Amino acid sequence: MADTPLAHLAQSGTQIAVRVTPRASRNRITQDEGQIRVYVTTVPEDGKANAAVQKLLAKALGVPKSRLTLIRGQTARDKTFVID
Repeated sequence: MADTPLAHLAQSGTQIAVRVTPRASRNRITQDEGQIRVYVTTVPEDGKANAAVQKLLAKALGVPKSRLTLIRGQTARDKTFVID
């Protein structure tokens, strides 16, 4: 778990704020000046992009995606997830 890029955030109750860019050329996560940016290739319709962000973020954190819950930003680019 320690070798994942964001593993230091993977504690229960931690809120993670991200900025999402849908329709990107490839899936990736960057961290600039403390802000986490998530790029997904999925289109933002019917929650598909949110699911892709959740999956990518869970992998980067080293936790199962079922432990990540979207608590803010369902339809916005700025989202907040909490680790259960």
